[in-house]
Amino acid sequence: MHEDRVFDPEPSVRRLARTIYERTIALPIVSPHGHVDPRLLADDAPFPEPTTLFILPDHYVLRMLYSQGLSFESLGVEPKGSVPDREAGLIPSAATVERDARRIWQLFADHYFLFRGTPTAAWLDYQFDEIFGIRQVLESGSALRIYDEIAEKLTTPEFRPRALFDRFRIEVLATTDAASDPLEHHARIRTSGWTGRVIPTFRPDAVLQILAPAWEDEIARLETVGGRRLTTLGAFIDALAARRAHFKSLGATATDHGVETPYTTSLPADEAEAIFQRARQGTATPDDQRRFQGHMLMVMAGQSIEDGLVMQLHAGSLRNHNQFVFDRFGPDRGADIPIAAEYTRNLRPLLNAFGNDIRFRLLLFTLDESTYSRELAPLAGHYPAVRLGPAWWFYDSIEGMTRYRDRITETAGIYNTSGFNDDTRAFCSIPARHDLSRRVDANWLARLVARHIVSLESAHEMARALAYDLAKDAYRL
Repeated sequence: MHEDRVFDPEPSVRRLARTIYERTIALPIVSPHGHVDPRLLADDAPFPEPTTLFILPDHYVLRMLYSQGLSFESLGVEPKGSVPDREAGLIPSAATVERDARRIWQLFADHYFLFRGTPTAAWLDYQFDEIFGIRQVLESGSALRIYDEIAEKLTTPEFRPRALFDRFRIEVLATTDAASDPLEHHARIRTSGWTGRVIPTFRPDAVLQILAPAWEDEIARLETVGGRRLTTLGAFIDALAARRAHFKSLGATATDHGVETPYTTSLPADEAEAIFQRARQGTATPDDQRRFQGHMLMVMAGQSIEDGLVMQLHAGSLRNHNQFVFDRFGPDRGADIPIAAEYTRNLRPLLNAFGNDIRFRLLLFTLDESTYSRELAPLAGHYPAVRLGPAWWFYDSIEGMTRYRDRITETAGIYNTSGFNDDTRAFCSIPARHDLSRRVDANWLARLVARHIVSLESAHEMARALAYDLAKDAYRL
């Protein structure tokens, strides 16, 4: 990889960018929001082989290969649902799931050219080069040599999860965990004697989606882990508060809420109770779902003031857009698609209730870039409780992160943002994503310096904030 990758081709800006970036290289990684399985670090077992490490957990990889007609079965993804009618004209599917990891890797390498120009390629190239010392380009002819070299290294102690955690200089890693999760893996990490800081994040989405087919099962799991029946809304809310307290006892500093639209409302107690009872009886309506979720976001904000947990709100994604893929393979297969989202009116009830309270912290994320300068930056630039999350998901890219900085800084500044988080399931991509972010920010700051908008000294301070300080402050770490 070129040492000046991402930096501006204009020589003076490139020199400034390199100077600013070099001040951030040695900073520890703060990873306050992500989806790494905590079992990985609780077990600290060697990674099985390269395919399991690089391909299967990474929906960015899977979605690109699927978009070009490769079946999930050919990539080693196990179906969870029934086999569809092969005469229906659906994407070709292998009769059986490919379980030969080397064949899957070869197929991946044969199609690696598909990722040219994408952040996925930047992340993967970093992992191959910086972590595993691979000096060849991944392609059809080099595929198995690279596979064998990585596989051999994965058998050594230096490449076990905890050793890599320390090598990556991760100061703290937050996972994302269901409200009903017993958190046994987090408990094992804390009692293992290892000093790595891995903390849970409370995500109650599954128990707030009252129209979801599995909602009653989620409620049953919440009842089991909480040890009591949830026959009233009051009991349900108390159970969530108890679970939040348990999460906090294991180090949690934040909650996370994923919604299509950030609608919030306060319902009268009897109306909210009636909706909960209809949900328990299986007669809730789509309007019930909208109002119940909006009401519960208000409840969650109130509980955040009580227990101090930072509230994250991820809006603007239509989850599981591809029904065939969801039915056959389950969620998180790359079929979540951005939608437009309105924040100013939808969040007004919540922000009028809690946005002026300095005990409350609300981090906002969006997949609707049009709202950056029109709504989100003005909200963060006014309400003391609001911080903006970084460019998220499809915009966690070189140009996406640059557009984010350009559109929000003049209104909100950088100190009303929450720095960077990697939001990844692929463990070894963590340092790759943080490095790319630090390079993009260094280049953006270099342009400001070159135009005499900020001084070089200020740019150094801002680069440190964006890479490290803001995440710690925003997430109260």
